[in-house]
Amino acid sequence: MRSNLLKISVAFVALFMVLVFADAANAQTRRGRVVSKQQVEQLLERIEERSDNFSNQLNKSLDRSRLDGGKAEDRIADRSRDLENATDELRREFDHNDSRGETSRNVRKSLNAAVAVNRIMVRRNFSRQSENSWVRLRAELNTLARIYGLSSVGTRAY
Repeated sequence: MRSNLLKISVAFVALFMVLVFADAANAQTRRGRVVSKQQVEQLLERIEERSDNFSNQLNKSLDRSRLDGGKAEDRIADRSRDLENATDELRREFDHNDSRGETSRNVRKSLNAAVAVNRIMVRRNFSRQSENSWVRLRAELNTLARIYGLSSVGTRAY
């Protein structure tokens, strides 16, 4: 009798664990709420638009700076372009994939590119427009990081 009760208990716990992990793997959470694919898609649209805007603002700021025409300008523009390309690729991949796991590599790539840009933005002074544009973009990227359970841009984890 005790053996049967133990087997039933173990089976129940195993089933419960499978259901919990399956639900956790499929749900994209944001502060305890489930985030739908459509909500993530809208976030990615905003990120892509803000990335384009930031890149344009930063390039304008660089053109008016003492860095204009130098190697430092080229390196900064390259990092900005890397981020812009990574967010474009992320959105394209997200549109073609059905699961969160399939796009997590692209999310990490975008966040890694954002970390490189963040280091530049913290160390240098740019126009108010490019600084504000970066703050808005970084906030959206950090929302994406939370959804995917990754570290936020600007934290010590990077």
